[in-house]
Amino acid sequence: MEIVIAGGSGFIGKKLTDTLLSNGHEVVILTRKIRPANGMVSYVRWLEDGANPETVIEKADAFVNLAGVSINDGRWTARHQKQIYDSRMTATDELLRIIFAMAQKPSVLINASAIGIYPASTNTIYSEDSSEIASDFLGRTVLDWEKKAKQAEGHGLRSVFMRFGVVLGNEGGALPLMSLPYKLFLGGTVGSGEQWVSWVHVTDVIQSIAFAIETSELSGPVNVTSPSPVRMKAFGKTIGSVLHRPHWLPVPSFAMKFALGQKSSLVLEGQHVLPKVLMNAGYKFSFPLLDAALEDLLK
Repeated sequence: MEIVIAGGSGFIGKKLTDTLLSNGHEVVILTRKIRPANGMVSYVRWLEDGANPETVIEKADAFVNLAGVSINDGRWTARHQKQIYDSRMTATDELLRIIFAMAQKPSVLINASAIGIYPASTNTIYSEDSSEIASDFLGRTVLDWEKKAKQAEGHGLRSVFMRFGVVLGNEGGALPLMSLPYKLFLGGTVGSGEQWVSWVHVTDVIQSIAFAIETSELSGPVNVTSPSPVRMKAFGKTIGSVLHRPHWLPVPSFAMKFALGQKSSLVLEGQHVLPKVLMNAGYKFSFPLLDAALEDLLK
């Protein structure tokens, strides 16, 4: 298969590219920085004046949209929130334009999304059947992002919205910052400790995207979280146990709000999310349990 990736230079994009190549696929990466083709990987310029990717990409079996300013970088000032939102809308608009202009269209659009679409709760359990939508910045952003990507269905494409949980990996995501205090012997419960952490190992993120590309029955929202979320206190204790470090120094909510501002909601609030669609479709998690996931990443 020939698979086009937007956002191929990011944390998840790089790992996805490697996995797709190892599975025998050809990969086209949409980028502002053109590089020479490397084996089964080619690079096509986009989001710049004069760039017309549809004239270069003659055919593609799938598009994967991972493009957008990271929600983990910097404080959520009004300016940064606008960048997070606009980057996702602009990239998705351009992907749709490219797809609609192609004579031979792909069969599927895999669009990144996030479990932040669900309201924070310590009691509710969410699956893809849940209709509740968060009213905060992240919830509104994800909702609009999915609505825009869904327009691909008007041209006959299967659209899949991969709602990523808290992605655990060494090269990016939340784990480096969450594990650092423990490495410094300063780890402890963050906030109340009762908030849910619906985590997922980056290996399962990559494998679930590949699974969604190849599984024609999948469409619409797909929660990409492990089947065993934990509360924040248990998450911290497991990091401490794996690293053989104490879990003793609590971080109160007011301190996190002072340090991170509105972005503190990412660690002070959470959702209990289950990957019902993936499990029903037969996907087998490589890391369904937190202790094994952290052993793999931190040892």
